[in-house]
Amino acid sequence: MQRERILITVKTYPVLSKKYIETVCTAGVREDGSWIRLYPIPFRLLAEEKRYSKYDWIECDVERHSNDPRPESYRPINCEQLRKVGHLGTKDNWHARRHLLLQKVKVYTSLSELTRAAKANEMSLAVFKPTHVLNFRVEAHEERDWDAAKLAAINDKLAQPDLFENNEWRETFTSVNKLPYAFSYRVKDSEGHVSTMRVLDWELGALYWNCLNNSGGDEKAALAKVRQKYQDAFAGTDLHFFLGTTLRFHAVAPNPWTIVGVFPVPHEHQTELNL
Repeated sequence: MQRERILITVKTYPVLSKKYIETVCTAGVREDGSWIRLYPIPFRLLAEEKRYSKYDWIECDVERHSNDPRPESYRPINCEQLRKVGHLGTKDNWHARRHLLLQKVKVYTSLSELTRAAKANEMSLAVFKPTHVLNFRVEAHEERDWDAAKLAAINDKLAQPDLFENNEWRETFTSVNKLPYAFSYRVKDSEGHVSTMRVLDWELGALYWNCLNNSGGDEKAALAKVRQKYQDAFAGTDLHFFLGTTLRFHAVAPNPWTIVGVFPVPHEHQTELNL
């Protein structure tokens, strides 16, 4: 067991789990710039004061994940001991975030280099800067709802109280809605390779639901607002991505990487001329 101090940079959209009810893949970097993944974390089941946001510093006890051989993967030992201990803000044009995430952390520009490293099990988390973002894609899921059998099993688990915990949350907890659309970026890297990568960031899912609510349930209008931010607004930034592999495809997929976080860094502008 070890105590870690981690800057949260990744929170993926929640998925259902028969064992844990619901989980969120969390990842971030230590103060020296090394990556760490925390799984499983039943995020929406945590007490309110322990629910962290992106760019929060947290401290928690962890151990190497016995069922996940990826080098950055750790298991939180007791999520009730997790503590938020600070936040890395955007002061001075994101200076502190730039220093840690673009200087202490290595930034990759080649997807083939990243894929070789994943297949050798050398890494499963990284910062990637595309040479060109070709487009932002939206595709409708064939299945708009969670698997009925899996959802029923989770509801059965919710109905069974735990003798060793406070069960009040079970009375109000509802499973997160499945996103009816898949979002992805099509990008070109420094070697000219083109790839399409899914975006699994929770912020994107939350944005869709907020836009849908603000659009009175009009999905077309909601998607237009999502595209305005992730395609149009982010085009004016120094866009980087936090990439991660999934355990299932880590060492076998032609490109195992997905976008688990979007990092739209503001451009740095020279304010003085050196004469």
